[in-house]
Amino acid sequence: MRSRLSPLVLASLLALGGLVPDTGFAADKAAKAPAESPRESVPGDYVLQPMDVLRVQVFQEDDINKQGEVSISQEHTVFLPLIKTISLKGKTVRQAETMIRELYDRDFLVNPQVSVIVLKYAERSVNVIGAVNNAGRVQFPQEGRLNILDAISLAGGQNRLSDLKRVKLTRHTPNGDVSTQEIDVDALMKRGGRDAVPLEKGDVIFVPERIL
Repeated sequence: MRSRLSPLVLASLLALGGLVPDTGFAADKAAKAPAESPRESVPGDYVLQPMDVLRVQVFQEDDINKQGEVSISQEHTVFLPLIKTISLKGKTVRQAETMIRELYDRDFLVNPQVSVIVLKYAERSVNVIGAVNNAGRVQFPQEGRLNILDAISLAGGQNRLSDLKRVKLTRHTPNGDVSTQEIDVDALMKRGGRDAVPLEKGDVIFVPERIL
């Protein structure tokens, strides 16, 4: 486990503590960071999403590689030469590589070397509303991860009336239901950002005002 907070989480904690007056710090840091190649910027445990654009390459197999880019469908599937349509639902980048390697190895190639590269992430966002400085839509970052501390920070951080002990997270579940939970963000901050709640596409974070 890493012993230091990531720059984005650190920016979140500063903004939530009122030490950063606006939302520019985290965004500016990200903008000024050296550009990474898609391969370097994609964690292996990133779960692939519909509309992600991939490049699937098999070493020294030009006929397969000439397909170029492939987009994940809304049904979580992709079409690849020889093995045809496969489902990547719930698969991480590394799991997708393993599955595709096994499918090619089973009937078509001998010990193939497969790489899966995310060229473009599907657009995903959450809404942060209530007592923050810049309420509205917050996009997921390039690496595809966003937690509740990051989202509030990127929405400008708390304002002087925020009650971070009673933040509400509303989420649509896969079966169509709506769930709402109350989160003590203030306690998360005091624990140094550990166990910060990860967010999903379409989540709504409501920061209420203190009762005066």
